[in-house]
Amino acid sequence: MLDVEREHESAHDNQYSERANVMKRQLLLVVGLALLTVPAFGADVIESLDKRFSAADTQEVPDFRKHVAPLMARLGCNGRACHGSFQGRGDLQLSLFGFDFKTDYESLTKGDESKVDLESPAESLVILKATEEEPHEGGQRYEIDSWQHHVFTEWAKGGAKPAGKEFDLERLEITPKEVVFSKQGQKSQFRVIAIWSDGSREDVTPLTRFDTKDAAIASLSDETSGLINSGESGDTHIIVSYDRDVVAIPVIRPSTDLVGSKYPQVATRTPIDAHVITKLKKLGIVPSDVCTDAEFLRRVSIDLTGTLPTPRDVRAFLADSSPDKRTHKIDELLESPGYGAWWATKLCDFTGNNTDNLTNVTPARGSEGQHWYDWIHKRVVDNVPYVDVVEGIVMAVGKFEDGQSYEDYCKDMCSLYDKEAPTNYADRDTLAHFWARRNFRRPEERAIGFAYTFMGMRIQCAQCHKHPFDQWSKDDFAQFQRFFDRVTASNRGSDQKAYRKMLADLGVEKGANGGDVRRAVIRALRDGKLVPFPQVVANRSRRGATAKLLGGEVIKLDEYDDARRPLMDWLKSGENSHLSRAFVNRVWANYFNVGIVHPPDDIAVANAPSNAALLEYLTQAFIDNNYDMKWLHREIANSDAYQRSWRPNKTNRGDAKNFSHAIPRRIPAEVALDAVRQATSSDTQIATLLQSHEGRFIATPAAGRRYSSASRENRDAAFALTVFGRSTRESNCDCDRSAETSLLQTVFLQNDRAVYNMIERPQGSWMSQVAESLGTKPTTARAAPSKPARTPLEQGERTLRYMKQEFKKESAKREPDAAKVAQLKKRITFFQKRVSQLKKNPKANKFPTQKKPAVKLELAAADADDIIRQAYLRTLSRMPSEKELARSREYITDADNTLVGIEDLLWTLLNTKEFIVNH
Repeated sequence: MLDVEREHESAHDNQYSERANVMKRQLLLVVGLALLTVPAFGADVIESLDKRFSAADTQEVPDFRKHVAPLMARLGCNGRACHGSFQGRGDLQLSLFGFDFKTDYESLTKGDESKVDLESPAESLVILKATEEEPHEGGQRYEIDSWQHHVFTEWAKGGAKPAGKEFDLERLEITPKEVVFSKQGQKSQFRVIAIWSDGSREDVTPLTRFDTKDAAIASLSDETSGLINSGESGDTHIIVSYDRDVVAIPVIRPSTDLVGSKYPQVATRTPIDAHVITKLKKLGIVPSDVCTDAEFLRRVSIDLTGTLPTPRDVRAFLADSSPDKRTHKIDELLESPGYGAWWATKLCDFTGNNTDNLTNVTPARGSEGQHWYDWIHKRVVDNVPYVDVVEGIVMAVGKFEDGQSYEDYCKDMCSLYDKEAPTNYADRDTLAHFWARRNFRRPEERAIGFAYTFMGMRIQCAQCHKHPFDQWSKDDFAQFQRFFDRVTASNRGSDQKAYRKMLADLGVEKGANGGDVRRAVIRALRDGKLVPFPQVVANRSRRGATAKLLGGEVIKLDEYDDARRPLMDWLKSGENSHLSRAFVNRVWANYFNVGIVHPPDDIAVANAPSNAALLEYLTQAFIDNNYDMKWLHREIANSDAYQRSWRPNKTNRGDAKNFSHAIPRRIPAEVALDAVRQATSSDTQIATLLQSHEGRFIATPAAGRRYSSASRENRDAAFALTVFGRSTRESNCDCDRSAETSLLQTVFLQNDRAVYNMIERPQGSWMSQVAESLGTKPTTARAAPSKPARTPLEQGERTLRYMKQEFKKESAKREPDAAKVAQLKKRITFFQKRVSQLKKNPKANKFPTQKKPAVKLELAAADADDIIRQAYLRTLSRMPSEKELARSREYITDADNTLVGIEDLLWTLLNTKEFIVNH
């Protein structure tokens, strides 16, 4: 058994030896420090402000940064509803959350009316308003003669000076480092020590902000004391904030008494299991048993390859008695076309492959998304180290070798569209399209998108103010975006003279408008002529230009030909693990329905991992294994944690984030549509379908309206993919993909013509295969079994009404989900256009409802059972139970039309929760 348990740290002792106190007092006297304004206590820790300023006769002058600014934040002065709002309140505007010390100081002391009266400190507005001696919309913030009142008074008396000698906060030392409660109603007191770069240590507990991630588990007695109360069982974090530092402290209250020596023996075959069980032991949660072979095969096939196992695969796997068959199956799936197809799609989600944002990236519109997908797909299939994939994106430029001329670059690009021997974009070293997107042109857009894509961070808050849940300040954001100042996506390339000459050679007149130029270039490209291409160019930074890595050093950009080089070197260096951690967490979320940090694209100090040791293990191991993506998939899929049953026990029924059992979740959009097509296809058609990624929904290259409207087939596919929440890739948020279930999805599976067409198509369907085996012909198309059909227009209008209801319901919530509201808006727009198109189509009001003639076939019980088993295997990836078998046999044999009875069975299985859910 692997032992990865760490010692539980609990440091509550604030008592120091009397001898040390005596020595300190003697030392102060010897060096003549009777006038020292900051008394110290304990080893070398300065006593907290509430004690030092409890009396009005203190001689100490508070420091603005260390004391006044954080106290104002604690009192709520810098909140969104008060002076921290973007427009301020009254005639005072402060920085949100109080982290811009210079701005806040100037707001208080400068301007037409200073809030501090140096001649009569007690008359300062910062005091009169807060004590409500003068009317204050925010109410009383502290009482007269309180320690807070003394702090502001003494600061004003001392001249209301800005921060003293500038020292950086090195870190916060917080005790206890972890809180473990044993029952409801217990209390725990935090103590926070600020350690500054000059070596001084000060108790800042009363100046610290405390927030709870889940008040039901751990609530705050008040917002100032650092005293927390235990509530329900579970685990959460208390977020501790002071100055610019943010720390998350884990809080646990076990769900049962199965802790310590009472915890049962649980095998830990892998390091992942060891870390998971270590956490579960603290929670008193016993994991579920490992799932059945049938459940494992279906689950891992969907998660790893986006593909259902075939009936033949299921039979063979269930019949295999070898102890390591699961490991062998994982290795087999990693070499299948589905793996490359599905994980290329996932990486296209993260990197933002959307044709709507690729307008004019090439003259051949619509090809850019396919290029993007092909480039990533090749690297996933070849198992190129993830760090090298990222470098090919980060360092991308619009040329294929150093020193290449613009004309030669255009020749290379034109070769992609050669009718006789086109070259392959995937063979290019870099993916320049990433930098050419319309929503990725400005430095601030690139800073936000870069952090999201490669670091799993949301730093957009820091664009306007200090990030409330992380360490990034407005200045950090401003300096980080400078890495992207000199990267341009030029429609005219890097050589204006060569660009104009190419246009002239094509007969384009000087001064022609943009539309005429584009049309001429498109025609010429189709004719095989040399045409100018847009180009991504990395210009050298100006002399003296600098940028700062997030949490890292300042970089002199003029020392590099490409300002992105030090950024990429930093990403892949041992100095940080942002790149590895973000990818590991996203991959984990794919397998477990929840990230170790969740949401997976919101890695921040205050959004702490549910299992920090597990995340650190995977992050470092991924780096140690040379960013091998297949290694990561193997490591996760081979663990018992991944292979747990979805069936909970009495200890883990409420667990949704500690990986004690599998979480049933709706399969992704592309996987769902491929699953319907595969389940309704003949054995021969399935074999053909799975030989390649071509034509698979899981290999749909790009999102966006331009791609979706390219053909009728694409429009139908886009509608279905939208119904099931395929990623729109429109923003820097993993929430662009929806995993939620909806009534619309049920309506689609039950009633959409696309589903019926797949079930009843005369060639290549399982029903045509069954009909042939029974010596008859397949039936013709008809309406839903025993269901009144809706026309496409009726279905579209029903869908639109449902979406509007959902939008209204979500918008009416006290705290609506902004991402969900935005997504619903986009989908309402999509369906409004669809309904409008259907209204113009006369056939949209008709639905084929031809009744099938009664064709009752003599079907032996054994033959009926074989057909039923095939139906279950191709949809639910398992054998039917005896009860299911008997019930299905009775339905088919009683049907007036035997083939209709079989179709009804297939249709019913496609509409079960078990089919659409990965469990």
